[in-house]
Amino acid sequence: MKPMARTTHPEQHRTDRIGWLRAAVLGANDGIVSTASLVVGVAAAGAGHTQILVTGVAGLVAGAMSMAAGEYVSVHSQADTEKADLSREQGELLQDPAAERRELTAIYVTRGLQPELARQVAEQLMTHDALGAHARDELGISETMSARPVQAALASAASFAVGAALPLAVTALVPSQSLIPSVAGTSLAFLAVLGFISARAGGASVLTGAWRVTFWGALAMAITAAAGTLFGAVA
Repeated sequence: MKPMARTTHPEQHRTDRIGWLRAAVLGANDGIVSTASLVVGVAAAGAGHTQILVTGVAGLVAGAMSMAAGEYVSVHSQADTEKADLSREQGELLQDPAAERRELTAIYVTRGLQPELARQVAEQLMTHDALGAHARDELGISETMSARPVQAALASAASFAVGAALPLAVTALVPSQSLIPSVAGTSLAFLAVLGFISARAGGASVLTGAWRVTFWGALAMAITAAAGTLFGAVA
């Protein structure tokens, strides 16, 4: 009898992208929104074309550095917490492995396994990699989801610079008379594309992703333009 051919079941998961994708989307979104809002606000206040460009470039550099530093510090804090939890768990495993086995068994029972099967699973996993089992199932720490500060900082800074360069390019190319509508309109289009791409990369609804970032970008530019007009009128 001919052996049955093995069928493959390919699966495409996106959780391994969460770290860099979140930082990249945040950076690009912030780059577009903050720079476009800055340009629109300064233009609404009556500044000259050269002043607007200089302000936008300064915003790009300062924003990229701020995003890199902020991402690195915040994600490094997460990494430090993970290391501290793993170190504490390692000590508990050395001090009382039986209690840790019971704890892991209880976790599997709450997830739907029968007590005897849960005990067997806990024993086998702890024999194979006790710390890894507790890190994954008790602490929720895995290789895929672990914090990577440098990766997050670089992704955020680079994407911010790219995002900020888009409204700056429009600012440099269009005349002063049409600066505000041109920057606002193209920036909203850039945000919609960003929302579409990020949602597609993450496996989410592309329409929802595009609408969400476009709405908040429009709101930010409108408020900044209003503030620029107010201060320009006062000055």
